[in-house]
Amino acid sequence: MHPEQEKPRKTKRTYNVPGHAHCLTYSCHKRLPLLLSDRTRLWVTEAIRRARERHNMLIWSYVLMPEHVHLLVMPRNESYSIERFLASAKRPVAWKARRHLMQERNTSWLERLSVRRGDRTVFRFWQPGGGFDRNIPDLRAIEEVARYLHENPVRRGLVSEATQWYWSSARWWAGDHSGPLALDPVRVDG
Repeated sequence: MHPEQEKPRKTKRTYNVPGHAHCLTYSCHKRLPLLLSDRTRLWVTEAIRRARERHNMLIWSYVLMPEHVHLLVMPRNESYSIERFLASAKRPVAWKARRHLMQERNTSWLERLSVRRGDRTVFRFWQPGGGFDRNIPDLRAIEEVARYLHENPVRRGLVSEATQWYWSSARWWAGDHSGPLALDPVRVDG
C-alpha cells in the first residue's frame, strides 16, 4: 500500500497584531483521534509549555480533545509570530510520535500517518498548516472565549461538566490549579 498523496489545504491568514490574544485550534492528521493516550497528551502539554517559554506567550486556556487542540494565548512581545509558536508546539509531538511508532515497529500506523509530498514521503501527526487562528482584540471577551473552549468536551458528550475533563484548563479557571499545564494569570488592562 502506498502512502496517499497530500491534498492542498486552504490558506490560513494570521494577523500578528500587538495587544491581541489568539484563539488557536489545530487538528491531528485526517482528524484521527491521536490524542487518546495520556502519554501523547503529556507530550502535547509539555510542547505547549516549552513553546510558551521560547516565544514568550501567556497561556490563558487550553482543551485537548481526542483529535484536536484549542489554545487561548496572549503574546507578551509587540513583535511575535503565531506561526512559529504553533510550529514549536506541534513539531516536538510529531517527532516523539514518530520515534515511538518506529521503536514499537508499528508499521501500520507509520504508513497511515505518511503522505506523499512531491517525490518524498513525510510523516504527518498534525494536519498541515496552522489550523484556525482567531484574533481576540477585545480582551474583555477572554472569559467568554475560555468558557466556550472548556465546553467542548461537554458538547461532545465526553463529560457532563467542563471541570471533569482533566485535559483542559476548566478546573484551573474554577480555582483548582492542579492539572497537566499551568496557566498564566489573565490580566486585562483597560
